[in-house]
Amino acid sequence: MSAEAQSATGNVVTASDLSLRFDTNDGAVHALSDIDLTIQAGDFVSLIGPSGCGKTTLLRVIADLETPTSGDVQVNGVSPQQARLARAYGYVFQAASLYPWRTIARNVALPLEIMGLDRKERRARVERNLELVNLSGFEKKYPWQLSGGMQQRASIARALAVEPDLLLMDEPFGALDEIVRDHLNEQLLQLWDKTNKTVVFVTHSIPEAVFLSTHIVVMSPRPGRIIDIIESDLPKDRGLDIRETPEFLAIAHRVREGLRQGHSYED
Repeated sequence: MSAEAQSATGNVVTASDLSLRFDTNDGAVHALSDIDLTIQAGDFVSLIGPSGCGKTTLLRVIADLETPTSGDVQVNGVSPQQARLARAYGYVFQAASLYPWRTIARNVALPLEIMGLDRKERRARVERNLELVNLSGFEKKYPWQLSGGMQQRASIARALAVEPDLLLMDEPFGALDEIVRDHLNEQLLQLWDKTNKTVVFVTHSIPEAVFLSTHIVVMSPRPGRIIDIIESDLPKDRGLDIRETPEFLAIAHRVREGLRQGHSYED
């Protein structure tokens, strides 16, 4: 299927019969098994499961950072490699990974420099995306002068600067304290609403997954399988207080039950 035809269906990511095995000195490690997943334009999809279940591996397959052993995956109707070369996605890692010798503005501008954009366009994109993550005025600061949460927001701005339709996020708030994490969850929802990006988000946190997502993909322990895909009908405009509602708790309960069911696959 062509990229144009795929786009018409609204599918941004499609994976079918996807499996991945790593060959190591201690034998084969089966990271993913028989993954079938469709992510549509504008979705906010969280991947949740126990440590080592393949959440990050699946994200890396979508990003063309890992190659599946079998099956098929497409991003915007083309291979992950073609999508990467077309800069169809932005990637936010667990750590902010900012260069300490570059200012925040120059960190955000780095992929734009690599792309060869002229200085005027780089400056415009840096200003626009720092404003999106509420970091206007911090352009000349260095990473070590910012809090951990602010550094991650700068990392998100850098990923957005290439103007991707798809944002891949690998536990970006996992190392932050709960208060900061809650605040950034609210800001991320606002950013998603403003930009209408498609987001794939890896997390270990049930409340975080339920609060952020339109769909929650529950994965089993290794080899990673999809146990359940839960669609959320929570309103798009929501605050942290929604976590006390019966609707939120019912979704969280279903996620928790899926995680328990997944352990039945363990040897």
